[in-house]
Amino acid sequence: MDIKEIAERIQLMISTADELMRMGEDFPALYRNTKRIRASLKMLEINVSDVAALERDEEATS
Repeated sequence: MDIKEIAERIQLMISTADELMRMGEDFPALYRNTKRIRASLKMLEINVSDVAALERDEEATS
């Protein structure tokens, strides 16, 4: 599992969601649903950063 690649893809998805939110300012359903997607992506981002930190700790102790 390549955590760095996963983190990069999550960042790409966040960027895309942010663009859609801006585009959906006059389209309430798009804005609302994209905001929910953005919240889920934030949770993924947090989870991946936790795994990355664990990997760094393992490498430091090896």
